[in-house]
Amino acid sequence: MGALLLAACSSSETLPPASSLPPAPSPDYVIGPLDNLTIFVRRNPELTQSIPVRPDGRVSVPLIEDLQAAGKTPTQLARDIEQQLTKFIQDPIVTVMVTAFVGPYERQIRVVGEASHPQAIPYRDNMTLLDVMIAVGGLTQFADGNRATLVRNVNGRETQYRVRIDDLIKDGDVKANVQLLPGDVLIVPQSWY
Repeated sequence: MGALLLAACSSSETLPPASSLPPAPSPDYVIGPLDNLTIFVRRNPELTQSIPVRPDGRVSVPLIEDLQAAGKTPTQLARDIEQQLTKFIQDPIVTVMVTAFVGPYERQIRVVGEASHPQAIPYRDNMTLLDVMIAVGGLTQFADGNRATLVRNVNGRETQYRVRIDDLIKDGDVKANVQLLPGDVLIVPQSWY
């Protein structure tokens, strides 16, 4: 078992520091399940409301049932609602605002193991390991942050990278701060006592 662990550790690749990478392109926000939306219908306050996106990715608004929201930008969803409302309202103007962000599964970073608050975090542009550690409240006293692994899907293949969380948080080593991408999974193991 120990040989298997050592073999897995030696095959881990290293990531360049976050400061050495160019900023990632800023794609449009895509609505995901459990996002909260405010749908504003101009000149029709009775149709304006705040609603969550259901786990199945759909929303129900007055006069429209089960409209797919997940996987669309807020603007795309607004145009879809306008199209549906034209059956009931002349020239509707709809604005969709995302008020609480979760995002689609593939646009989240998941943190498991010995983080103080393991969770899925919505990805933000140029997010780094330090940003994620702040979001999860750091590590538990039992964590071995320098043995943490980042699992990333690269061209359809899972690749594991070794990250040095202890060096980043405890020693302030900015070279240990790496850029994260949507879909990354950070695994923080327990230390060997």
